[in-house]
Amino acid sequence: MTRSLNLPPEDRQLSPLTGWTREHWAAVADHLLLSLRPRFSTGRARVLLPGRTSVYGRDSDGLEGFARSFLLAGFRIRGEDGRDPHGFMDWYRQGLVEGTDPQSPERWPRPDEIGQAKVEAASIALILDMTRQWLWNTLTPQEQSNVVAWLATVIGEDYPRNNWVWFQIVVETFLASVDGPFSANDVEKGLALHESLAREGGWYADGPERAFDYYNGWAMHFYPLLWADQSGAEDFGSGRFTETWRQRLETYLDDYVHLIGADGMPVLQGRSLIYRFAAAAPLWMGAATGATRQDLGMIRRGASGIVKAFIERGAPGPDGLLTVGLFDEWPDMAQSYSGSGSPYWAAKGMLGLALPADHPAWTAVERPLPVETADFLRTMDAPGWLVSGTQRDGIVRISNHGTDHAHEGSRSTESPSYARFGYSTATIPPLTGQALMRPLDSSIAVVNDDGELTHRTGFHRNVLSRSDTCISGVTTSTPHWVRVSATPGPDYGAGREGSSTDAPAMVTASAVRGPWEVRMMRFEDSTRSATVAVSGWPLASSLSSVDQVIEENGAISVVVDGLHSRLVPVAGVGDYRASVTRDSHVSPLGAYTAVPELVVSAVGGDAVLAVAVGLGRDLPTAPTVRLAGDSGGNRTVIIRWGDNAESSFSVHDLLMEV
Repeated sequence: MTRSLNLPPEDRQLSPLTGWTREHWAAVADHLLLSLRPRFSTGRARVLLPGRTSVYGRDSDGLEGFARSFLLAGFRIRGEDGRDPHGFMDWYRQGLVEGTDPQSPERWPRPDEIGQAKVEAASIALILDMTRQWLWNTLTPQEQSNVVAWLATVIGEDYPRNNWVWFQIVVETFLASVDGPFSANDVEKGLALHESLAREGGWYADGPERAFDYYNGWAMHFYPLLWADQSGAEDFGSGRFTETWRQRLETYLDDYVHLIGADGMPVLQGRSLIYRFAAAAPLWMGAATGATRQDLGMIRRGASGIVKAFIERGAPGPDGLLTVGLFDEWPDMAQSYSGSGSPYWAAKGMLGLALPADHPAWTAVERPLPVETADFLRTMDAPGWLVSGTQRDGIVRISNHGTDHAHEGSRSTESPSYARFGYSTATIPPLTGQALMRPLDSSIAVVNDDGELTHRTGFHRNVLSRSDTCISGVTTSTPHWVRVSATPGPDYGAGREGSSTDAPAMVTASAVRGPWEVRMMRFEDSTRSATVAVSGWPLASSLSSVDQVIEENGAISVVVDGLHSRLVPVAGVGDYRASVTRDSHVSPLGAYTAVPELVVSAVGGDAVLAVAVGLGRDLPTAPTVRLAGDSGGNRTVIIRWGDNAESSFSVHDLLMEV
């Protein structure tokens, strides 16, 4: 059965930027939940969706669809103080009873049987606590006992050393609150691990690697303060951490609101982007807890903008279902753990519905996002990002000098979702095909005689800097070619392992202002030389060819629907070739992708290679670069930007180890 999404009229007085109110959010939530009903199993314990099957199998995927949509139903009922005209609690109560009955043909795989069940158990426990009076308290003693027995299989289990620790903490806290079994040691170990992952600026690494992505918001900031509000959390000493967690979230949100474009799209970086508007979760967490310095009108504007951006681009589909993809279905975005029910973690981004209609986050007048107010330049130290937002086109861009989902010294391939130089709200790296082995976009790579490109994963990150005119960052790497193992392991977002061969060590730097990055490199050893490829932003189109490819004055541009990706050689360029790399079906943004590229021969000696890399609509004049001073360590890189502002860097400071 196909259901239509019927939204109420926009309210441009309360919400002058999006027009959305709480009624719009409620309409979307109800549409998602009601569209799932024909997909439930007979006993309602599983949501049986079309699409790919995860490595854990269909039984696990059915549980996943139940548990993740249960999150949304729980938020909806909590915010309505139990009012439930669609009967969501009755619907999910039946599924809960069936799924935890060990004799039921629809019984769920347990957390001690299948790893994915550990994740889903947390959603179930969280909503059982949040809706306790309307669901848990209505179960019979035997039904409660079955639920406790199913959840209790998490006790003593090993969990990955990343955001997964919260799944165990949340479940065992609920168990303790209903006089069930639990392990205080499990909880204490999980809290200690969480604290070990804290980084500067309110950020968290999602594990010991340099893994910075949206798990910061929809996991590492989502669970701690929700847990602190769980019944019985104080018995585990939640008060030791609450103020620290609040301060971290406040600081993180100062960064986070700068990562949303004027069209509502978040920067497209990191794994699990099939969770779509889960990206709104940390905004609502700040609003719900008061842990934000941002105006609540701006918080809601950001959250509404994110959800509206996906709704307007086709998610959910005509059948009301969320598929594995970014907008419509695009299965190649999946990680190995992704199944047909996975996208419903988007429910996390609808946490705001747990707030009542009279909450200030719903009644405040919308305020613009930073990118809607003025151009900005911002450094984010933990992930090593130089962030630029331009008001004229509403685009936010990242120049990446700190994130690769790896450890320093790694010799794996680049993960397209983490290790590229550039990410933005308007582009996404090619995610499949040759891009997995060749960094085709937003890169600087050494080219061997066979045309193979090096990877920079495992680089050494240096400091990020800010001046009156630009922001800059430096990384030192040993570029390497990788022969990938014939049987790559599970895909959790990182690059692929294999045997590697090193190229000459390289220092790379970025200076950023507005829509332009001046990307520079030199080899550490002045006696070495090699062919170097510099690639720009990837643009995707539904057409079989891009709108335009322009070559003038040595520059090359790709233009799609008025959006320009442009490369301009500005210093240290001798013999070079400008070209466009084209591929198909490698991006969820369009069937055809094009990336401009400059391949420069015999870069070496004391040469500093510099290329201006631009992304935007109506791009202003490209910056120019000149090198002043002698041929030794006293040289200066002078950048003149299109608005005539100047930035000067010592070659030693900018392109040497710091």
